[in-house]
Amino acid sequence: MKHTALIALLLACLMAAMVLPAAAEEEAAAQTQPLIERIVVSYAADGTRDEQALAALASLDPALGDKWTRIMDLWGAPVTVNEKLPDTLPDDDSLCLVALGFQLNPDGTMRDELVERLKVLLAAAAQYPHAKIVCTGGGTAAEDPTATEAGRMAEWLTAQGVDPARLMVEDRSLTTAQNAIFTYELLEKTSPQVRQIAIISSDYHIATGTLLFGAEAMLRDSAIEVVSNAAWPAPSGTLSTMFQAGALIELSGDVETAFAIYYDTYDIHELPPLHKEE
Repeated sequence: MKHTALIALLLACLMAAMVLPAAAEEEAAAQTQPLIERIVVSYAADGTRDEQALAALASLDPALGDKWTRIMDLWGAPVTVNEKLPDTLPDDDSLCLVALGFQLNPDGTMRDELVERLKVLLAAAAQYPHAKIVCTGGGTAAEDPTATEAGRMAEWLTAQGVDPARLMVEDRSLTTAQNAIFTYELLEKTSPQVRQIAIISSDYHIATGTLLFGAEAMLRDSAIEVVSNAAWPAPSGTLSTMFQAGALIELSGDVETAFAIYYDTYDIHELPPLHKEE
């Protein structure tokens, strides 16, 4: 009987020990998340860097404060958009070419913009024949729920002669933030040798892709770096700084606020259907 009571007490203590850290994490997030959102929204609104909020975040969580300070540094840094990759990247599988998707036609076929991005990727793949390739983008075909951007991209590349062994398909993402999150998850699981990323997209999308992939690497303490890009010169298309703020908020974990911002400010050419992942 005494042993039974002792075991029950120990189990109760163990359960309490498991609950307390979770509660502490929620309490910490309740303090830090509003500061993160204040930092990014104020910068997007008028280009003002909120040093007071950054300092307050660092006082609550020094590691998180350091990460968001570096993210803000990255956001403020100029991004050079290239028509083709430079010749100075590593010619081995430590390099990964990440192609960002674009909304499919209702019947599941690729729009011209996505095909043009793939042509840039095809040239990059020939330039760096040992690099890994990630196609990233989920289901955005209104009339074909089986089609995904990444799947169609991989099919096209294979038809053009790219070795399927080089290709990785990330077909869950519906936002650029999710492109970054799920691509890093995929690389960490399947290709731990990758250390550098080159982003392939349309010209107006490169700065946002560079920001979000760089920020996600910082947030998850990844050793992978965004080192270059190659882009198709799109005739139209923009992404606002407020959209970028929403995407950073999505990376921080507040999906509700992120999607509210997307719907208010999403001004990219050819609006994709944004739906939260189930």
